[in-house]
Amino acid sequence: MGQSLLKLTPGNEVTKSKLDEIAGKCYEDFSNMLNNKDLTEPELFCEFYRAVCETVEEINSSVGNTQFRLPKEEVLRKAFETHHKGKERLSEQEFQKILQDAIMETGFTGIGAKDVILYIFGVPATTFLIKKGVFPRAIPDGFFIPAVTSATVFALSKFNKI
Repeated sequence: MGQSLLKLTPGNEVTKSKLDEIAGKCYEDFSNMLNNKDLTEPELFCEFYRAVCETVEEINSSVGNTQFRLPKEEVLRKAFETHHKGKERLSEQEFQKILQDAIMETGFTGIGAKDVILYIFGVPATTFLIKKGVFPRAIPDGFFIPAVTSATVFALSKFNKI
């Protein structure tokens, strides 16, 4: 699960073991909840959907700038029916495969990509306007703009945004 999710994350600051740990913890919480309740089929799917939503939320907080969308009910139900056959208890591997399929089908919002584009184009443009207003002839524009753009990209890479 972690390798395919890791391909979508800029900076790769989250490892496969961290994603597996998050999915495992959420599965344990879901499994413990099932042990304490006697649920009908619709209630069981509602609790399963809640567990998947909590897992996606945990992954989003760990990954940072890449934000995964919550899967739609139809997508989740299709993944559930594909990977879980029969009436036996849902295994942790099935939970991870269902989660992976649901997230890959739904995709991610790309909020981090929008931030990076804003920084790469916005910071140099803003500093250029400030330079023109404060000291227009101190540094030639041919050196100033590439230097600020390079510094912005360097800072973004240091903060694992790109």
